[in-house]
Amino acid sequence: MEYLEQIGRRAKGAETVLRTLDGGRKDQALLTAAEYLRAESALVLQANEEDMAQARKKGMAPGLLDRLSLTQERIEAMAEGLTQVAAAGDPVGEVTEMKKRPNGLLIGKKRVPLGVVGIIYESRPNVTADAFGLCFKAGNAVILKGGSDALSSNRAIVAAIGRALSDCGLPKEAVQLIDSPDRLVTAGFMKMNGYVDVLIPRGGAGLIRTVVQESTVPVIETGTGNCHIYVDDPADLSMAAKILYNAKTQRTGVCNACESLVVHEAVAGRFLPMAAACLAEKKVELRGDARAMAAEKSIVPATEEDWGKEYLDYILSVKVVKDIGEAIAHINRYNTGHSETIVTKDYAHAQRFLDEIDAAAVYVNASTRFTDGGEFGFGAEIGISTQKLHARGPMGLKELTTTKYIIYGEGQVRE
Repeated sequence: MEYLEQIGRRAKGAETVLRTLDGGRKDQALLTAAEYLRAESALVLQANEEDMAQARKKGMAPGLLDRLSLTQERIEAMAEGLTQVAAAGDPVGEVTEMKKRPNGLLIGKKRVPLGVVGIIYESRPNVTADAFGLCFKAGNAVILKGGSDALSSNRAIVAAIGRALSDCGLPKEAVQLIDSPDRLVTAGFMKMNGYVDVLIPRGGAGLIRTVVQESTVPVIETGTGNCHIYVDDPADLSMAAKILYNAKTQRTGVCNACESLVVHEAVAGRFLPMAAACLAEKKVELRGDARAMAAEKSIVPATEEDWGKEYLDYILSVKVVKDIGEAIAHINRYNTGHSETIVTKDYAHAQRFLDEIDAAAVYVNASTRFTDGGEFGFGAEIGISTQKLHARGPMGLKELTTTKYIIYGEGQVRE
């Protein structure tokens, strides 16, 4: 449709400017965008209140209302995020390899932007600024499709950023918002192969599944997290309880929260009452198998659906296993490739878990809540990739680039 064609053409035009843009100019534009967000915060807050009013009329749940809501502090956090991205190292132009062939050719790899990045996400307006900052710093134009519940907020944020880019002599089309709530437009966006180089969905399992199944543009899956903690025999049970409490209850609505507990049968009788007692403070519901229920009377029966469920709530599935082999098999069957933890005193068991668990991040004796670009020391991220091609784990600036070969010759011809 012509609406999307226009957006695509403008993005391609902006991308040709961004791919060779000097790092200093990118940083100055990011700092200017941060200033504009602060200066125009009243407009952004007014737009957000329009979205909030509509959401309240629809009866949106309190937790979702909180995700939609913007405050002066949250706008400041968005601006500070752009400032931090400006201060980060620029991956574009980095030569990662260089070798000389017997024929004298110098062959190297150079890091370059992906091109045009499309992002489909749910009603979290802060993602709008975060996604722009990361994509822009990595030299990419970005097309955003946010949730319809945040439409006014997203329009105001993109308008402020666009004015900042224009004042810096750069194309405001480096960031564009698809502001039509029409589902056909969203479906068309997923098929813009001629304009969009990669599509990144951010949100719940339903959104990600829809994009993966319907998109003809290459997709990087992010976010869905059925994360497990396996309490081994032997294990420091006090440590295990502390890790479980943090991973499950610090924030329930995030992809790196623990959703499933797996316990060795030799320690289940001691550990599950400890776990139930500490989680009772947050009123966590435990759903387990027959052996788990026998070890702790507060546990209710689990269904097959529970083993693979990302609850994003105060609910935890509990599975008792006979050994580490059964634990690994259970986790690999039901996990989403995000983050998995073993709590153990056995070095060989820890190494086996690290080797055999299939996930983006695998931990020994630590909370899954650390799977985050900032916590890993990478800075801001666009999301956690749970797939295996191109990027896996926290997706920061480097993961928003690709590479190309560069070859230096002195007149060589192939014989």
